[in-house]
Amino acid sequence: MLLPTTVVGSWPRPAWLLQALRRREKGELSWEEFNEIADEAVLLALKYQEDAAVDIISDGEQRRDNFYSFVADRVEGIKLMTVAQLLDYVEDRSGYEALLAKLDVPAFAIKSPVVVETIRKARPLALQDFLFAKQHTSRPLKVTLPGPYMLLRSSWVKGISDRAYPDRLDLARDLVALLREEIAQLRDAAAAFVQLDEPVLMEVLYGEEGRQSFMCAALTYKSDPSEELELAKQLVNEVVKGQGGLKIGVHVCRGNWTSKEEALLKGDYAPLLPYLLDMKMDQMVLEFSTPRAGELSVLKEYANEKELGFGVVNPRGFEVERPEQIARRVRELLAFYDAGKVYLNPDCGFGTFAERPVTTAQVAFAKLRSMVAAAELLRREL
Repeated sequence: MLLPTTVVGSWPRPAWLLQALRRREKGELSWEEFNEIADEAVLLALKYQEDAAVDIISDGEQRRDNFYSFVADRVEGIKLMTVAQLLDYVEDRSGYEALLAKLDVPAFAIKSPVVVETIRKARPLALQDFLFAKQHTSRPLKVTLPGPYMLLRSSWVKGISDRAYPDRLDLARDLVALLREEIAQLRDAAAAFVQLDEPVLMEVLYGEEGRQSFMCAALTYKSDPSEELELAKQLVNEVVKGQGGLKIGVHVCRGNWTSKEEALLKGDYAPLLPYLLDMKMDQMVLEFSTPRAGELSVLKEYANEKELGFGVVNPRGFEVERPEQIARRVRELLAFYDAGKVYLNPDCGFGTFAERPVTTAQVAFAKLRSMVAAAELLRREL
């Protein structure tokens, strides 16, 4: 099939699931009791995507507080902390609080997984979630995992994590081993597509220079971008080395915690593309539906070197893109990119942070329907 349609991962969580999530975090629900409730939310997310006729779907990340913090539920040695709790470890607290306000970050709602002891996996990161979803759909499933650099940057906090891992690279080795084991188990369970989420790479490039900044609660000081991007590339390559038998993609966006576009990072992919192309993965999953992503022309030099997950609808807000509007954008890409190497997807998930959904399920469904209609139109043309 040309131009397969897919999603980036998350789906808006129903109110009753959010209530159960809060109760579990307070210790009022066991892991098993929470998952019985979450099973129903997963079935609902699957049904929405199937009814929208999306080709490759996900479980909607319904069991997760957010796309990366959920590891605190499944890995010993990690504690879930809100951005507000982490403020005590920021050197310029007042400046950082002002930055959070400017960027529309709800400091008491967004949570990050912080390493407090040596880590050890207590339960699979995504395997059980995949197996449940697989039982309830005949469509191919995409499984999303936080990338190794994303996890390292968000979970190693000076003053907390250095008691167990004096150097963050010591933690990096354990994170790589954790992700390698998970991907191998997913492959053996017949998962077709694993996506590593690395949005913080854009913060490396376009965050405020010389100070701690916010991107998915990553508090590490911004250092030399080339050194950080080289580290990210190395970590991804260590994770995917020898992992044959399934498609692996890397997703990069500019933030998805607010519908205020002016608060999110902007800047094109040009400085990042050489690093992405050196990652031994199959597909770059990139956002391109808003002006913040820059021009498509930056892809021309590297056209067809890797598959492209092309972001064509904005998951934030309530305006539903028209199929012809989406198709027009895809035609611009197909002027220089092989249609056989292009997938269509939203820019990011529709409900990245549990307490901070960026749209409703009904609007997300309408956006997916438009994306599918655009793909059908383009297939007829091609």
